[in-house]
Amino acid sequence: MPELPEVEIVRKSLNKKISGKIINDVRVKNRNLRLKIPKNFETNLKRKKIKKIGRFSKYIIIFFTDNSYCVVHLGMSGTIHLLNTYSKKKFTNTSFYHSPHLPKKHNHVEIQFNNLKLVYNDPRRFGYILFINSEKELLKKFEKFGPEPFSKNFNINYVKTYFRNKKKNIKNFLLDQNFVSGIGNIYASEILFECKINPLISADILKEEQIDKIIKKSREVLKKSIVKGGSSIRDFKNTSGNRGLFQNEFKVYNRENLKCPRITCRGKIFKIVVTNRSSFFCNKCQK
Repeated sequence: MPELPEVEIVRKSLNKKISGKIINDVRVKNRNLRLKIPKNFETNLKRKKIKKIGRFSKYIIIFFTDNSYCVVHLGMSGTIHLLNTYSKKKFTNTSFYHSPHLPKKHNHVEIQFNNLKLVYNDPRRFGYILFINSEKELLKKFEKFGPEPFSKNFNINYVKTYFRNKKKNIKNFLLDQNFVSGIGNIYASEILFECKINPLISADILKEEQIDKIIKKSREVLKKSIVKGGSSIRDFKNTSGNRGLFQNEFKVYNRENLKCPRITCRGKIFKIVVTNRSSFFCNKCQK
């Protein structure tokens, strides 16, 4: 599943390509996504002008000039493709998984602009596209989500209060979108390695300096991944034909049995399963 950095790269690509454009036509070929697309979806989007493309957590938000919105969640296998009528550009995929070319199957939604078409593809159909009428409705959609790692609300006082008397391990907290929004399995492992914190440690016994590290390293790791173009753990190529490069920076993720990358550490990377998710950590410097 794309995490915050990958979705941010998609957002940037879409913002550059379709901001200011007017939707001429909408075709829904399959309404049975994770949330069923209602029959009035096409009518709601036609003739809308796009103001900008935003993002919250792992969600892409299309802002329209009339203060309505469209929320896109890529789920496990969703990809967004842009096709230019007059361009011979080889790569169409703005997302991070599978082929960079427009697939022949599972193209569920098509949004047509002048000389440009956006296609939402999703083989597993765990993603969805949702039209939202107002800012109030948009805020309600995300009211139960925790702050993003980059938010000023993700601070020591917030984290300390949230962790109080809670026995859940820190790895599960980093994956809990009610606590902090946008961190997924890959980055949770990388963040905890940078903090030298074991993924199984109970959140309520973390010291203030450890909490401060978690906040700072969350921002550092995610920012670095965005700069590197996200993580291509399969076959991603973006619209320029370039792969995300952050997977080359992984310190622990998918590095089971390899030596710890810290020069002064003699440990090795272990893999354990935490709540059905693979978790990677160093057996020496993450105690």
